[in-house]
Amino acid sequence: MLDPLVRLPDGTVKQVSPLTGTVVWTVPGRAHRPLTGPPESRRHVDARDAERLCAFCADRRLETPPEKSRLVLAPDGTSSVLHDLPVEHLGDTVPELRRIPNLFEILPPAYWRTNHGYVPPVAVLDRFRAYTATPQGRAHTLAIVHGRLTAGGMTDDEWARTDDDTWLERGVDLFAGSHDVIVARRHLVDGALFDDELAGSGTLTPDEHHRYVAFTIGALRDLYAAQPHARYVAVFQNWLRPAGASFDHLHKQLVAIDEHGPEIERELGLLRDDPGLFTTAVVDHAATHRLVIAENDHAIAVAGVGHRYPAIEVYSTSENQRPWEHTDDEVRGVSDLLHAAHAATGTRVPTNEEWHHRPPDVAQPMPWRIVLKWRVSTLAGFEGGTRINVNTIDPVTVRDRVVTELHRLRAAGTIGSMRLGDECTHRLGALGYARGGR
Repeated sequence: MLDPLVRLPDGTVKQVSPLTGTVVWTVPGRAHRPLTGPPESRRHVDARDAERLCAFCADRRLETPPEKSRLVLAPDGTSSVLHDLPVEHLGDTVPELRRIPNLFEILPPAYWRTNHGYVPPVAVLDRFRAYTATPQGRAHTLAIVHGRLTAGGMTDDEWARTDDDTWLERGVDLFAGSHDVIVARRHLVDGALFDDELAGSGTLTPDEHHRYVAFTIGALRDLYAAQPHARYVAVFQNWLRPAGASFDHLHKQLVAIDEHGPEIERELGLLRDDPGLFTTAVVDHAATHRLVIAENDHAIAVAGVGHRYPAIEVYSTSENQRPWEHTDDEVRGVSDLLHAAHAATGTRVPTNEEWHHRPPDVAQPMPWRIVLKWRVSTLAGFEGGTRINVNTIDPVTVRDRVVTELHRLRAAGTIGSMRLGDECTHRLGALGYARGGR
């Protein structure tokens, strides 16, 4: 295998991803540019409007499909999850997190029906009937169906020519889908005065972020159980519009698909030849080349090599491989490092957060890992014509920038307990996935 990271005499850094084969160059003089500039404009926000800034905000909850579940906090700080609330009771509690169907799914129920013969189970039909049994639930479901069809080109005249009961049957798909959104409570940070004071992953407390990650894991496990034809559930977070977000409101997405996808298939081929690939080619390489950013007892964060965009990779060091198989302490370890990476990045940088895990039908060991990518450059003709990606920030610079900021955040008490940079053990063989194997 080629050396994944080479620095030429002039300072140019050439990278090749050991997992994907992606080729990336970083040319000297570009790595120290600011990631973002000041906002082009900012608007004062009245406190009365802070919960109405987008369709994910609390005061506009009827603009999204019927909720699957929500996480709420008791006065003593303990959390609980409420499922399938009737529309009449949505205002009874303040959800820290909501799980809702995506209004415009990547793979809608029609895909699963047509290609796999999927039939909604009785439990889904019961949820639909219970929700639409009340006037408020019926009206909400019809409004969402109308909005979805109108966005697809249907006119109001076409809607009027069909009775409501017929349209209501379309609402079953709102309960049978397998593309969910996990929506956080805040659009803006508490006490915000301007519309650019966004609440992102890094502005959460470590406890809040842990609940966010754990709640997402619960949804991941549920989607595998609910869609028998799913071979993989993709989990990701797009932050800000340049990174693909529809709303500047913190949320993750989960999408069930009926194949593993090319990346996992490639990784499985590599793992057949080298089961310890993630250890030797990624984390051991990072330890050897001083690319470790942070670590705790259950996870390690490293500067990614061979990504089109500057990247931070967070690996679980547990023997457990699928997120829902991890203990709560292990989930907290991953969450704390991911939260710290977001906090060091800041809310003004567009990012993609991508989760990777071992699919249920795969026997080969694979670690749970999350990649955070900074979308600070635009792919153009050079990349398209050569398949050589120009990344403005090399992994060493990513490591140094992030470690410096994490020292400041740790001193301020805003991130979890962890070792940073040169404090890390840099031991080889830190990943435990290859020992798990179940």
